[in-house]
Amino acid sequence: MTGELTGWIARLLAEPDLLRMGHLQRAADRNLGFGWLYYALGRVLRPQRAVVIGSWRGFVPLTIGRALADNLEGGDVWFIDPSLADDFWGDPAEVARWFAAFDVPNVRHFRMTTQDFVASEDYAAVGDVGLLFVDGMHTAAQARVDWEAFESRLGPGGVACFHDSVNEKTTRVYGPERAYRCDVGGFLATLRVRPDLQVFDLPLGPGLTLVRRLT
Repeated sequence: MTGELTGWIARLLAEPDLLRMGHLQRAADRNLGFGWLYYALGRVLRPQRAVVIGSWRGFVPLTIGRALADNLEGGDVWFIDPSLADDFWGDPAEVARWFAAFDVPNVRHFRMTTQDFVASEDYAAVGDVGLLFVDGMHTAAQARVDWEAFESRLGPGGVACFHDSVNEKTTRVYGPERAYRCDVGGFLATLRVRPDLQVFDLPLGPGLTLVRRLT
């Protein structure tokens, strides 16, 4: 255990940018919202490696990274984000300082898209993934790319989470001139009919969908 959890949550939620992006966080009562589930999955599944695709300011890799650090077995988070919305993830030294400021040093950032990551040498080294979190571009097409990149890497009992999975919406996160439709649910519909997968929605806020391999 890396330290007292309630105080850590207070520090996390004192940062305004870590209260954004629809994870149902609330600073007033130190409520992680969906973050409780991210932390719990990290503690219960105890993966040696988790992969997180996309994050505005790192709320998901931080909560999962904290969970893995609290496990006796340890573990790390490989965080893939090309920093297209802005330059927040652009400087490796600043990225390392950001995660270290919250006592979560076990996050390794890759400034690239999933497509670029799959073509890199690091992809071969990722090994088994016990927990996958897809929170990147939020389109059905990109969600398919993210899933297909890591489906074969999900170990026995592995779980994938898809954020912004329930309601379609138009986003302008990359600027008003680059608005597009978020439609992750369209891709998830193709997973629901597969007999080898279990798919479960949490239709709260923008939604969260869990996918588990049955075989």
